[in-house]
Amino acid sequence: MSSAAENGDTAPGKQNEEKTYKKTASSAIKGAIQLGIGYTVGNLTSKPDRDVLMQDFYVVESVFLPSEGSNLTPAHHYPDFRFKTYAPLAFRYFRELFGIKPDDYLYSICSEPLIELSNPGASGSLFFVTSDDEFIIKTVQHKEAEFLQKLLPGYYMNLNQNPRTLLPKFYGLYCMQSGGINIRIVVMNNVLPRSMRMHFTYDLKGSTYKRRASRKEREKSSPTFKDLDFLQDMHEGLYFDTETYNALMKTLQRDCRVLESFKIMDYSLLLGIHILDHTLKEKEEEISQNVPDAKRPGTQKVLYSTAMESIQGPGKSGDGIITENPDTMGGIPAKSHKGEKLLLFMGIIDILQSYRLMKKLEHSWKALVYDGDTVSVHRPSFYADRFLKFMNSRVFKKIQALKASPSKKRCNSIAALKATSQEIVSSISQEWKDEKHDLLTEGQSFSSLDEEALGSRHRPDLVPSTPSLFEAASLATTISSSSLYVNEHYPHDRTTLYSNSSPARLMFSSEAKLMLLVKERNIFVNDREA
Repeated sequence: MSSAAENGDTAPGKQNEEKTYKKTASSAIKGAIQLGIGYTVGNLTSKPDRDVLMQDFYVVESVFLPSEGSNLTPAHHYPDFRFKTYAPLAFRYFRELFGIKPDDYLYSICSEPLIELSNPGASGSLFFVTSDDEFIIKTVQHKEAEFLQKLLPGYYMNLNQNPRTLLPKFYGLYCMQSGGINIRIVVMNNVLPRSMRMHFTYDLKGSTYKRRASRKEREKSSPTFKDLDFLQDMHEGLYFDTETYNALMKTLQRDCRVLESFKIMDYSLLLGIHILDHTLKEKEEEISQNVPDAKRPGTQKVLYSTAMESIQGPGKSGDGIITENPDTMGGIPAKSHKGEKLLLFMGIIDILQSYRLMKKLEHSWKALVYDGDTVSVHRPSFYADRFLKFMNSRVFKKIQALKASPSKKRCNSIAALKATSQEIVSSISQEWKDEKHDLLTEGQSFSSLDEEALGSRHRPDLVPSTPSLFEAASLATTISSSSLYVNEHYPHDRTTLYSNSSPARLMFSSEAKLMLLVKERNIFVNDREA
């Protein structure tokens, strides 16, 4: 397919080359995979559904498929082989958990020839993808297959608790035996859809030791780069809105803790970047080339298989980037440091590497020659922490709210200062009004006292009562002591405080009148006695 060539899945000019794996042609491996899975899945449909038991994880079913055929198996033109299926009931449960029906599973794998992909890694494994882009089939080593089988109970428990995960989704583990050779394969979800062109593809481990794509890899039409390449190309990182960023980091943290609990290390984040701003012509070509299959009974919907569904579940769409291109293939919307709109496809891969004795020896040897913290092989806890730190600080970043410009800040500060000053002035004015009201009330009380004392002015028919010498002396003493109190507590502000206040002048004039009254009363009493 042309889209496969565009993504670098098959190198140009090498489509007709026949690859071998363990001295077996890749065409024979693909044919045996389709025949074996077609028989085992079809036979499994006759078994009733029931809960998965612990012993189901260790069951191995085997069937012999001769080239001339038998009563149970069809004839084929490949060498005779035996096909083993590991934990068939457990993997059937996993497929049902992700919404994969048996008919869809068989149609994807067996209806069309498998497409062989190039392998950018050093494992030497073969990779095949189904024609509908749904599943990846990978050959694994004996230790990896054995480790996956031991991992199944914990994997089952984790999927029940956290179905939204970026961990690989395993749909089947099989083994083909032919001529004394065992070829083990695992069926997984496809992280990078071929119908969506990946402008950049990265395999990130959070390590810097020899983490740069080789010259041979760079010569491919769509190479897979590594950590140092990412730091050079995307030195500012990839930006997400707050909700998407939090969901992504939460998923990565949960997945890394699960891998750490299983003592798994040396895994990678496979990251595909599709630039929306550069794909107007490419989108038209892809639409014309990818015509829906009319023979298929219905469109398959694999739950939690896309990148967006893996972190947020079905029905989530992220921000407004999605609305501009409805055919996003479940990509996560993001932006580059240049402001380019992106769709990201990602998943954690290569999780079948446990921290066994050989890995411990490998790390110890590399740590003697190089910096032990930079090599990819490390103990699981350190590996998980370094992986998360690299993703959180160097790869994925959160879009911050735009800050106000300095001129706007200055305007805002002046406006705030004016508002504050107005509040202060109004509060002082209100306090002064209250104080003025109190002083006026107090002045009125003194005025009433004057009127009572000088009632002869208003009513000449009444003779004011003459206070006793004790009352007059007490009143004079009170007035003089109050004057001393004011002088002691306000020695500097007395003139300023009371000079401009009419209530204050009224208050002091009332005191003067009282003093004058007392003095007149004393003179009057002395005259009468004389």
